[in-house]
Amino acid sequence: MLVEEFRQIKYEKEENGILTVTLNWPEKKNALSPLGLLEIYYAVDHAEKDKDVKVMILTGCEEAGAFSSGGYFSEEMLKEVPEKYRSEINLRDLASKKLCLKFWDFVKPVISVINGFAVGGGFTLPVICSDLVYMAEDAWWALFFVKRAVIPDFATTVLLPLMIGFNKAKEMFYFGNRMTAQDAERMGLVNKVLPRNKLMHYAKNQALRLIPPKGPSLSIKLMKKTIHSHFRNIIETQLDLENKTWSKAVRSEDFIESLNALKEKRETSFIGK
Repeated sequence: MLVEEFRQIKYEKEENGILTVTLNWPEKKNALSPLGLLEIYYAVDHAEKDKDVKVMILTGCEEAGAFSSGGYFSEEMLKEVPEKYRSEINLRDLASKKLCLKFWDFVKPVISVINGFAVGGGFTLPVICSDLVYMAEDAWWALFFVKRAVIPDFATTVLLPLMIGFNKAKEMFYFGNRMTAQDAERMGLVNKVLPRNKLMHYAKNQALRLIPPKGPSLSIKLMKKTIHSHFRNIIETQLDLENKTWSKAVRSEDFIESLNALKEKRETSFIGK
């Protein structure tokens, strides 16, 4: 897929080596559709092959008021994908294994700039892909998977416990409570919280510190590759487990109940089946 074909993301290169990938589907609050996820995959692929790209910044378009509202699924979703790329969409890959491993193997630094609310996949995508995370002081995160009676994706079921501890991660998984930017910073999920109008400027200045002449980009890539190497097989195994569990969860009565409750704008009444 060519950069010029992207519809739900923007791909903007600067001469200084910074690439900004912007989730750009404002009418759906930058939701992650199969097309959008495929475009992100190709954005990483282009950045990987382009020697001029030194650092990737991932963010959401300002018009959306969100970094990302998470996964988007509908009966019409495949119609959005150009026919020549439909064979690359695997609807059974609900954990986004293909994209996750692409990010995990990407040795150039990735900075996520969370400039609005981020829920579901909007939370889990930065967890798998980011080396550094900067967040607007009025933004918030939430793992709403439990409210839909499914499980997290993007290998978050192994990464989040490693990052913040098992008990705290389970609390987030089991209850799906909202988390402020300040909460995220205290738990170590965010490197720095800033006013929204200073967020991107700060992120780009930090990116420049990773690029020659200020930063030894080869050394940094080798660091990332070394850090990620031990966990590569663990991540792949966990993604397979997440896909297996997702398949079971979406066949449950609780999942159907959650969709009905959402459609009818009422509280869910789960039965545990």
